[in-house]
Amino acid sequence: MNKVVAAQLYTVREYTKTIEGVAETLKKVADIGYSAVQISGFGAGIDPKDVARLVEDNGLIVASTHTGWDRFLNDLDGVIEEHLLWKCKHPAIGGLPGEYHNPDGLKRFLDELAPIAEKLAEVGMDFSYHNHNHEFAKYDGKTWISMLYEQADPKMLKAELDVYWVQAGGADPTFWVRKCAGREPLLHLKDMAITPKREVRFAEIGEGNLNWPAILEAAKESGVEWYFVEQDQCYERNPFDSLAISYRNLNAMGLY
Repeated sequence: MNKVVAAQLYTVREYTKTIEGVAETLKKVADIGYSAVQISGFGAGIDPKDVARLVEDNGLIVASTHTGWDRFLNDLDGVIEEHLLWKCKHPAIGGLPGEYHNPDGLKRFLDELAPIAEKLAEVGMDFSYHNHNHEFAKYDGKTWISMLYEQADPKMLKAELDVYWVQAGGADPTFWVRKCAGREPLLHLKDMAITPKREVRFAEIGEGNLNWPAILEAAKESGVEWYFVEQDQCYERNPFDSLAISYRNLNAMGLY
């Protein structure tokens, strides 16, 4: 079992709508060899206590989560309670609502985040931001994501870079992994493939065209703790098969 590679459960979100589905999913993920998961995309009404029990029963760790920004704003005590239950110290958001995606919105986000990050730190947790490609839009010559990490204290805001979306934003994943060195406990891995018909697709790690030797070397040097395998769409493949292919390929690349 690989001790640094985790499954982002958004990949298998169609199977985690009920607690029975979560139970079956966690067993399958553990059987592949994953040691940890990132909780995301679960159905409504699933009891966090049941999740904690199933995670432990399958010998897994909740390395991180994706929780909606509205919950951090309006139910921070509940978020903290869940994460303490799951023994998870790396809560994160998968993205922000559209009104934040401009310089004024960025300032608003950092103003809102400051007391939240402070309260999380008091219980031994940090806060990470997961990017897509729109954060690489430029405002007066500077990308939104550059401004984000320049203006936010690393103690307040960690990076959860997604290498696929960095590439999709027209930027260099290896450069960005190095740029965020020291403040990125989490890294999202997915590959990018192109079809003969010029369709850009999500792909299993090692099955597309990203420069994995360079990305993984940069991540190792930059202090990444957890490598999350995520695939937003798996097309013809069963998503569990996609998770297994990525896991095997990462092990073959020497990630351990």
